[in-house]
Amino acid sequence: MSRIDSEARSLLLDRREALRRAHPGDGGSLLSDGIPVAVVADQVARELAEVDAALSRIAAGSYGACSSCGGPLGLQRLRAMPEARFCLGCSGRRPADD
Repeated sequence: MSRIDSEARSLLLDRREALRRAHPGDGGSLLSDGIPVAVVADQVARELAEVDAALSRIAAGSYGACSSCGGPLGLQRLRAMPEARFCLGCSGRRPADD
């Protein structure tokens, strides 16, 4: 495992643990700022899925390659967003839900 993969794995594991601790549940109530708990729960679930997918890419040896064009994501992008799946060029052409 490369140094970049190792750093990313550590950051992603920490992020996954923080998200799991912060998960508000799927209740029908509102948070103190008026946001429905279900909306926050969905967002946290999506973030957890992205983190888990990045950890899977590290394990598979494909971490750091764009899921669209196969090119490198770039060190700065990986350090800023270790769960990133697309390079800057491809991320601008893809819908936000991909």
